[in-house]
Amino acid sequence: MSALPPNRPVVVIALSRQDEHRVKSCVDRGESGMDRSRLRRRGGAGRAPTISDVAARAGVSVMTVSRVINGEDKVRPATRDAVDIAIAALNYAPNRAAQSLAGAGQIRIALLYSNPSAAYLSEFLVGGLDQASRGAVQLVVEKCEPDDHEADVARRLVASGIDGFVLPPPLCDNRAVLAALVDSGTPVVAVATGRVAARVSAVSIDDRRAAFEMTMHIAALGHTRIGFIAGHPNQTTSALRLQGYRDALVACALPVDEALIVPGLFTYRSGLDAAEQLLDLADAPSAIFASNDDMAAATVAVAHRRGLEVPDQLTVCGFDDTALATTIWPELTTIRQPITDMSRAAIDMLLDAVRRRRSGEAPQHRSVVLDFAMIRRQSDAPPRRQAADTD
Repeated sequence: MSALPPNRPVVVIALSRQDEHRVKSCVDRGESGMDRSRLRRRGGAGRAPTISDVAARAGVSVMTVSRVINGEDKVRPATRDAVDIAIAALNYAPNRAAQSLAGAGQIRIALLYSNPSAAYLSEFLVGGLDQASRGAVQLVVEKCEPDDHEADVARRLVASGIDGFVLPPPLCDNRAVLAALVDSGTPVVAVATGRVAARVSAVSIDDRRAAFEMTMHIAALGHTRIGFIAGHPNQTTSALRLQGYRDALVACALPVDEALIVPGLFTYRSGLDAAEQLLDLADAPSAIFASNDDMAAATVAVAHRRGLEVPDQLTVCGFDDTALATTIWPELTTIRQPITDMSRAAIDMLLDAVRRRRSGEAPQHRSVVLDFAMIRRQSDAPPRRQAADTD
């Protein structure tokens, strides 16, 4: 692989094999004799490609190319892809001096993570890397182990010149980290928090409403004993999802049985223990709603081990709609949380906050709520089948 042009924005990008072939094909076409001669006719042999060359190759205006390079969101995905391909094909390096004059100098953003769910984290990283690659952004990804002096890690990164921070759960609710960053004056976007801290921007969904709608769906199928596996107590969204479950039972005039509510930690292991506890009850639930897909997948595994068919003998529903939801059998009915889009939105919000800070403008702390969706697959069914099995 050839060295990057000097001063080119740097970001680590994970590409699928299909994307690798597509970009390589575009680069190969850009280095063909025909394309080189076309460039020579435009400005002479050996000159570096310009933003005008990129615009002509992509079939868009120079302003559109500028918007893509600067990571602005008012560009259609298909147009953005065309510009990205043209940039790769021409090996175009933005003029850093011109970018600095426009207030778009390189920005360093740190994504701190401490999430036990690999499925959640992978989707979050895809969104962050994708959005960072569209602007002059260097994305620094660093792990913070629980109780590993997370606030010290944050302060060290601030001292190293990080311009802004993205905090996915559970760090979005870590008071020590948030306090350290807010005190430093560094822009922060907390993702999927249920309680937005002062002087912090946030991206989230309505977790209470999402859990309410899933519980209402399960009750509408005819289930009257619905088990619930709660999330980690150190995450504010856990309480919101539990509240949504409780509110739905009240709305359906169903009793709130505390025995049907068991703790979880958002991990597969905790889901195994919680499912065993629920299914050991003398009057076991006919449906179990887990606060994330990892715990729902664990519930399906416990059901299979006990000889219970899902959904014929037990309905199981999850939350998040990570890749795990469609890699187990049966595929999970779940709440789709737009994890990738939330990560992208967080990067965009930080870019705006950093540029405002560099230009001396007052900070604006925003809270954005994205839409969720209930995705029905093969893991839920009416309870009549269970009743028929006991006749």
